[in-house]
Amino acid sequence: MTVKEKISLFPHSPGVYRYYDAGGNVIYVGKAKDLHKRVAQYFVSPDRLTRKTAIMVSKIADAQYSVVDSEADALLLENNLIKQYKPRYNILLKDSKTYPWICVSADEFPKVFLTRRMVRDGSRYFGPYSSVMHARNLLELFSELYPLRSCNLKITGEAVLRKKFRPCLNFHIGRCRGCCVGGISVKEYNDNIEEVVRLLKGGGRDMIRHLKEQMNEAAGRLDFEAAEEYRKKMASLEKHYAKSLIVSPVIGSLDVFSLVFDANEAFGNFMRLRDGAVIQSLNLGFKMNIEEDQSSVLGMFIGEIQSKFGNLSEEVLVPFRPDVEIDGVEFRIPVKGDKLALMDLSLKNAKEMRFNALKQQEHTDPDEFRRKVLEELKTALGMKELPVHIECFDNSNIQGTNPVASCVVFRDGVPSKKDYRHFNIKTVVGPDDFASMKEIVNRRYSRMLREDPDDLPQLIVIDGGKGQLGSAYEALSELGIAESLTVVGLAKRFEEIIRIGDPHPLFLDRNSQALKVMQHIRDEAHRFGITHHRNLRSKAQIQSALREIKGVGEKTEQRLILHYGSVPRIASASVDDLAGLVGMELAQRIHDALNS
Repeated sequence: MTVKEKISLFPHSPGVYRYYDAGGNVIYVGKAKDLHKRVAQYFVSPDRLTRKTAIMVSKIADAQYSVVDSEADALLLENNLIKQYKPRYNILLKDSKTYPWICVSADEFPKVFLTRRMVRDGSRYFGPYSSVMHARNLLELFSELYPLRSCNLKITGEAVLRKKFRPCLNFHIGRCRGCCVGGISVKEYNDNIEEVVRLLKGGGRDMIRHLKEQMNEAAGRLDFEAAEEYRKKMASLEKHYAKSLIVSPVIGSLDVFSLVFDANEAFGNFMRLRDGAVIQSLNLGFKMNIEEDQSSVLGMFIGEIQSKFGNLSEEVLVPFRPDVEIDGVEFRIPVKGDKLALMDLSLKNAKEMRFNALKQQEHTDPDEFRRKVLEELKTALGMKELPVHIECFDNSNIQGTNPVASCVVFRDGVPSKKDYRHFNIKTVVGPDDFASMKEIVNRRYSRMLREDPDDLPQLIVIDGGKGQLGSAYEALSELGIAESLTVVGLAKRFEEIIRIGDPHPLFLDRNSQALKVMQHIRDEAHRFGITHHRNLRSKAQIQSALREIKGVGEKTEQRLILHYGSVPRIASASVDDLAGLVGMELAQRIHDALNS
């Protein structure tokens, strides 16, 4: 039976399908609300498949499926099978870290401790926590509120009656009630444990209100010692929650997912809120080996969080609809108010993860880092080609004197200094930036078209606004190459990118690597042009000081500068010293002119 014949028998039920290659290896695992319809899509219209997906389909030698009761079950089964088989063409989780859990042991006198390993022995686990520091802070809060045991003794009521244990130092300094010597009953100890569990489930705000009621009640019956104990516990909880991120006390309890995409990678952030406070936050990265819909990546993200954190909240905020529906869970796309601000906060975390991943790659794999930055720039500017060759132009003049221009070149995202060029403005009289820009762009590319037309840049950046950009575009149009190149202006004031034919400027994210490349090449063009302009001004000042003296020509000027090094030194020289180089009469004239 062929693969097509086999999948034609797949049922119209929710489930998970697996594709195998000729060697019997699982190469792809997918979930489906309707197995028959979903799997048939790979074979009914092969011309609609992307290149990578078509390659995967060509390697399918066998297909199998597993039917489940619901989409939610399919999501979890898919997640587990991907972790088990690590298929070549699936979205793969990039974060392989093990996160810490807070464990409440299944003992008669339970312990509360931090662990990275889950043991199915009846103990209760809470987490995982993306920050070990946050988990440790919670344990410190518990020890402050409830003096629980931290020892590894097997404490039972029978062992306590037989006086099998001796109290440790923690008992003597008040950090433990001494359950090992009968200092606290099983019921009272486990009541404390249940309050710890309530806190771990996010019931801190309710507990503060409950403690306040108990404090007032104890004070009303004149039991001030008990009231003071309740007050201390309430103060500790309020201090802890003051450090927590409170988004809005009216939001209540919900989960938030956000995703940022970058070529074949995605970076996601998950946040869990209880009573308006963020109690859990986790960043995860995903690598897509074939082109995947954004909705399927979000579905994969949701499945991974379910496997780590258990059931989702009844309300889940998402940036767009996932490819899965879960009973009892309502997915919402926020459009305004506190919930939109919460989505923006989650998105900020996802972007930060992407930024950190790029910065790390800048050191570990600089070539791949630069390629990603250029891909980002290509997408931001809507280019058809990758801008591996970028050129930037800048004009420099002060009140119209010594007008010059610079052209700097970046290849593969880094400066190519051997290709830098200076231009002295030849045809423009006075401070006319627009005409100057048109002249240098025309000179640069008319020569390039004659000598090396295959080396034209994909992207041209003009340092300036609409006027300079329009002049550059006019020059390119006259040369007949304007349509084949991307040319943009970068204005200094707000770092806006100006495009031909677009009345609205483009603003890139201030932290984006694409904008940083644009700023780098603009600043390099400015630096290169200013340096050349300063040299010309210095030369002009020397010329104006010496050449205006009657009898001083180019050769006399060169002889004097070569001998003395600078005009101030010539001015400070005596007439006799100067006469040794230019004669007494001219020496006297030079000395009088420079010291007048």
